[in-house]
Amino acid sequence: MNIKAVFFDLDGTLFTSSRNVAATTRRAIVELHKNKILVGVATGRGPAFVLPLMETLGLDFAVTYNGQYIFTPDEVLSTTAIDKKTLRHIIDFSKKHGRDISLGMADGVHGSGLLKFGETRTAQVIANILPKHVSSLTKNSFKNIVRKIKPQSHHLTSHIRQPIYQVIMIATSSETDEIMARFPDLQATRSNPYSADLITKGNSKLKGIEKVGQQFGFDLAQVMAFGDSDNDFDMLSGVGLGVAMGNATTGIQHIADYITDNNNSDGIAKALAHFGLINFKHADSFISKDQQFNQVKEFHRVMDGQTQELPRVYLPEEAGYRASFKVEEIVEFLFAASNRDLSVFDDLTAQLHTAIDTASRKVKAKPSANQADTLVDEADALLDLLYFTYGSLVLMGVDPYDLFNTVHKANMGKIFPDGKAHFDPVTHKILKPDNWETDFAPEGKMKQELDRQIRVAMSKLSKTKDTDEDV
Repeated sequence: MNIKAVFFDLDGTLFTSSRNVAATTRRAIVELHKNKILVGVATGRGPAFVLPLMETLGLDFAVTYNGQYIFTPDEVLSTTAIDKKTLRHIIDFSKKHGRDISLGMADGVHGSGLLKFGETRTAQVIANILPKHVSSLTKNSFKNIVRKIKPQSHHLTSHIRQPIYQVIMIATSSETDEIMARFPDLQATRSNPYSADLITKGNSKLKGIEKVGQQFGFDLAQVMAFGDSDNDFDMLSGVGLGVAMGNATTGIQHIADYITDNNNSDGIAKALAHFGLINFKHADSFISKDQQFNQVKEFHRVMDGQTQELPRVYLPEEAGYRASFKVEEIVEFLFAASNRDLSVFDDLTAQLHTAIDTASRKVKAKPSANQADTLVDEADALLDLLYFTYGSLVLMGVDPYDLFNTVHKANMGKIFPDGKAHFDPVTHKILKPDNWETDFAPEGKMKQELDRQIRVAMSKLSKTKDTDEDV
């Protein structure tokens, strides 16, 4: 099967029960991209919720609000808003029957405090603590307490001046059909026992994935999708390979092509490995919450053929090598600061020599601890160096995020067509493929990004100035 794109549901699938993304899943996404497979999410959540996740995981696209709002990191591909007349009917219905609702907009979900509370970790903890046989009276009393703390918004009508892509309504599964009979232009989909997502009839996660495929050159037969709840039914049954999580509902497991382990036990990575899309042999390699660290680790895994999984100290000779790499970059920084004026550059490097001598005397003069911890001392010094580097960027007014990604892509571009790094036999420096300067050299892309940051900053300053003058 030629899989070109993989889609994940979020809650209960991409997320563990603690609302984190498993380390093996993060690694799997990196490997999928390395294998030229596109990665996205298909969820009932909105774009505002998904966007930070998209940036953190490097996702290619997102189908949100159950197919009503589809976007990439660079553009919105498709939107389907619910018409205003239907929205007014829903708001009137919710007021008349005392049903909490929330309205899904591009910038987030607005409305019911009870629904928002239901999505929090606190609510999940309480739900796990309460016994399954708790009475309806107790449940309703609890809801009323939450409503007093987080009441339903009284300004829903004003919200519908903006496009609304999804309505979330508190309703049990047994109540949904009766409610939906009142709104023939909508359909309901469910991802939890206490609420229904109302969207435009005929739309779905599957339709959203199909739209993405039209833009990116793949069809549904070339899609692998993961899910766990009832709103994943069409998606898993309609794509080429539908995978149910081990924690999925019985109905979802019944229609899936394959059932993997649960969301807390590396279910995603295991299924991807089972079908040959990734190699799961690196499962014991840890993944940091710092995505930039993970990118550099991937670079070293490819270039060096190994990574260090157990914390250890640098021996003196190794530390000298690593320090020399950093000094070279510091000297390049000074050369840039001198504007290539060699006399200024010589003065700056002389100051650097003096600074090294001063720092050496300072360190020697420090009182030594009775039991020095080399690992702690080395890590502390490197983190201080990292902190100072970020501080220098702060004082430059430069956002490093996209610049770092550009440098990382440039470094990964040094891999040759055989999938390996090549080294100079004399200097042992990494060699660059013939196409590196054309396709991966970072300077041009860095200039474009810095020019963009300058334009944005100047625009903000101009608006601030105009506001001050108006006052």
